[in-house]
Amino acid sequence: MASNGSAVNSHNDNTSNDIDESLYSRQLYVLGHDAMRRMASSDVLISGMGGLGVEIAKNVILSGVKSVTIHDESTTQISDLSSQFYLSETDIGANRAEASLSKLAELNPYVSVATYTGKLTHDFLNKFRVVVLTESSLTEQKEISDYTHSKNIALIVASTKGLFGQLFCDFGDNFQVNDTTGEQPLSVMITSVSNATDGVVITHDETRHGFESGDKVTFQEVEGMAELNGCEPRTINVLGPFSFAIGDTSAFGQYKRGGYATQVKVPKSVNFKSLRESLAAPEFVLSDFAKMDRPAQLHVAFQALHAFVERNHRHPNSWSEADATEFLKIVADLAAEQKLEIQMDENLMRLFSYLSRGNIAPMNAVIGGTAAQELMKACSGKFSPLYQWFYFDALECLPLKPEDYPKEADCQPTGSRYDAQIAVFGPGFQQRLANQKYFLVGAGAIGCELLKNFAMIGLATGQNGAIWITDMDIIERSNLNRQFLFRPTDVGKYKSVTAAAAVKRMNPNVNIVDHQNRVGAETEQTYDDKFFERLDGVANALDNVDARVYMDRRCVFYRKPLLESGTLGTKGNVQVVLPFLTESYSSSHDPPEKSIPICTLKNFPNAIEHTLQWARDDFEGVFTISPENARQYLKDPKFVERTMRMSGNESIVMLENVKRTLVDDRPANFEECIKWARFYFEEQYANQIKQLLFNFAPDSLTSSGVLFWSGPKRCPHPIKFDPNNQTHLDYIVAAANLKAFNYNIPQNRDVNAIKEYVSKLVVKEFTPKAGVRIAVNDTEMNADAGGGMADADRGEQLKKELPAPDSLGPNFEMKPVEFEKDDDNNYHMDFIVAASNLRADNYHIANADRHKSKLIAGRIIPAIATTTSLVTGLVCLELYKLVAGHNKLEAYKNGFVNLALPFFGFSEPIPAPIAKYYDHKWTIWDRFELEGEKTLKEFIDYFADEHKLEITMLSQNVSMLYSFFMAEDKRRERMDLKMSEIVKRVSKKKIDPWVKSLVFELCCNDKDGEDVEVPYVRYTLPD
Repeated sequence: MASNGSAVNSHNDNTSNDIDESLYSRQLYVLGHDAMRRMASSDVLISGMGGLGVEIAKNVILSGVKSVTIHDESTTQISDLSSQFYLSETDIGANRAEASLSKLAELNPYVSVATYTGKLTHDFLNKFRVVVLTESSLTEQKEISDYTHSKNIALIVASTKGLFGQLFCDFGDNFQVNDTTGEQPLSVMITSVSNATDGVVITHDETRHGFESGDKVTFQEVEGMAELNGCEPRTINVLGPFSFAIGDTSAFGQYKRGGYATQVKVPKSVNFKSLRESLAAPEFVLSDFAKMDRPAQLHVAFQALHAFVERNHRHPNSWSEADATEFLKIVADLAAEQKLEIQMDENLMRLFSYLSRGNIAPMNAVIGGTAAQELMKACSGKFSPLYQWFYFDALECLPLKPEDYPKEADCQPTGSRYDAQIAVFGPGFQQRLANQKYFLVGAGAIGCELLKNFAMIGLATGQNGAIWITDMDIIERSNLNRQFLFRPTDVGKYKSVTAAAAVKRMNPNVNIVDHQNRVGAETEQTYDDKFFERLDGVANALDNVDARVYMDRRCVFYRKPLLESGTLGTKGNVQVVLPFLTESYSSSHDPPEKSIPICTLKNFPNAIEHTLQWARDDFEGVFTISPENARQYLKDPKFVERTMRMSGNESIVMLENVKRTLVDDRPANFEECIKWARFYFEEQYANQIKQLLFNFAPDSLTSSGVLFWSGPKRCPHPIKFDPNNQTHLDYIVAAANLKAFNYNIPQNRDVNAIKEYVSKLVVKEFTPKAGVRIAVNDTEMNADAGGGMADADRGEQLKKELPAPDSLGPNFEMKPVEFEKDDDNNYHMDFIVAASNLRADNYHIANADRHKSKLIAGRIIPAIATTTSLVTGLVCLELYKLVAGHNKLEAYKNGFVNLALPFFGFSEPIPAPIAKYYDHKWTIWDRFELEGEKTLKEFIDYFADEHKLEITMLSQNVSMLYSFFMAEDKRRERMDLKMSEIVKRVSKKKIDPWVKSLVFELCCNDKDGEDVEVPYVRYTLPD
């Protein structure tokens, strides 16, 4: 593909129908196989290998297109190092594309990467599905657009100028969008459908249907009104949260029961205008609803910049008043020529001129991530394309007062790698960046991108600067698709070590220290007062809420800024937490995920999510929890004694499971593992269902006369085992091998041998029993589980029936299974997929393939490199503001984006809520400070004398140190003890030597005896 260039051809078999799920697993959950296959047959050209071009190329190569050709006719300059992370000082004078080729090619073995250094002729452009221009003149953009539009080649134009960004998309005529949102189609249970000229569907009242008028739906499993089943999609009119109209149903049968209405995604055709047409009649996607007047003005500004460069053969000088005046004249001429009826903001235009020579990594990440996602849309037809212009600015990063803006003389090139950033912020700001001390928690996808940006902007490159990064995880193959600092040869290494080394190669001057620690109470000796007090801030790059909440608490306690971010597929969010100004991360929470009722899981599933959760629970109970309890029994002489102290019947259940594991179900060889698996299959998928149908026959009625098996209750049927049914056999193979693993018996992967053996087994026919109670809701289930007294006699009997640990043989051991979703050879997902789909067959629920099952049962968070790139760019723009010392809330931006739509939303951070006692206002950032030891009496008297507060309760962590209802002798005994001594006595723990302060929580009354809310106490211990 390359002429006037070179290529690196990886083992590119992307044109096959198979997608490497071990590499693309997280991205597949965002795009799906069909979209990935369309991308895997797409050839892409990216012109311009500056910071923006390489950002786009990196994301596109990671995404898995067929090939990427990088084009550049320029040579590397020192200023390129401000944002081009695959160039170094040794590349100065070399062609930028050629210098970047090998590093880009390393990113993905399935993508062929080539360079081209010649002119972009029509014949050359014909080779590509998408063309991206990042540094072309407006004349070249128009000329190329005229051609690509005529040939239906998608064109993307992307540009960043200082703190301004531009993006244009033209995907040609009749571009097909197969899925506009990427969200799963909605599906709801229905409870009735009327026979009418405009039939009304009533949905089950457990959840709102979520449809919108104009959506199309189809139906399945409707009894009575069978004409709806599999019907052509019907356009609906929403009548309420639980009802909608579907058109004429008057000639249909009478609705009886059951059924589902499922949203049908309808492809959409979009016609784009060429660049030349769209320049004259632009349509904008807003980046910030607080800046609605900006896009039209920036549309003119970018055109004016092209005119300035064409006239002067250079960009305006940084912060030059003379050049800004000339630029304003060009803007005015363009506005008059185009007869624009918009009010041009002279200050905005001046800032555009001042900053246009700048090039900074965070802006390239924002525009580059967005552009790469648009390129993926052009290749795949997945998600709504950006139509057609997008403008973004981050002027809030500049000093809050114009008098503090940099001066022209200070911002001229000096031969520094940061010249393109100094052009925006000046040398003083660069020095402050260099001496920052930051703690980065996490070296996954977000952590890798943040480190890259940190290296490019020169964070912690000075004598007093430092970045500490911690991550205790090791690199897995599935990480390589989005954690771009890692390579296949790094699999098995620590993320933090590898990421730190990679970043040092990007910028050798970065001072970075890697740790392999989990943040939490167990590492507070490392991350102690001394560690936190020297920090300028913390950036979270975490994938779980608990760790985020913990770091948030630490930042509040040490009063350090926190940069918080996260992604979920094409969605991303950024939150900045500012001492004394904003609420903290923990101040507000997402609503908890709705849990599945236990009775639904146990007896009445109606969705594949229910059967997958049931299968995951069954896996954990059979292969993890029971073997672990048995293992503890064998190793811990006091296991039975401790178990018998458990409440209710829990102790009996646990001991029975231990007995079953060590006696009843213990196999002697692999054949007995097969036998156990076959009998367990019968119990789970035949016997239990037969008993359920014996209790609740298919035509049984409730006490109110309604069919029992209606609404969310799907009437099941038992399954007859068939060794020729692949799902049945998969279950036996997986269950038998997992059982063998538990007992350290050699496994057997010979499927034919297992099939032959299991086919000969005879299973006794089950007869349902009368008098068996089955709960129909969680209330009944909880009552049945009840917290009554344990059966002491049964407990004593079980103690006698348990085998003595030394009677099982000297080499006997139990091996609990630790669930691992990403190993395709361990039978974990094989069991869960088969178990879930068998359960789904019981209840007439559509099966899920392995891919979907892994997503749900493995609780996988979908991820894609483009969103990560964008989000970390936004994080670093907030970092600029922190380094600049912005002290006004309105300067900062919390952000939420969804690249699928695309949607961009920004808002000011929420102020910290204010509480009050007497006339004292306080927030989460305030506290009482006490230094040196005090007795409890002195402590109480201090608050009474100094703050007019009567302490009614005093605690430290979970230890109650003092309360008004405490026994009088205990209170009197503690009054003369030092506070630290009371803490040690009550908690029964020593105070670790690295702990320099304690936190006390107070409940207080004011002088009128009323409860008042007050801050906590930071009690600093003497050295």
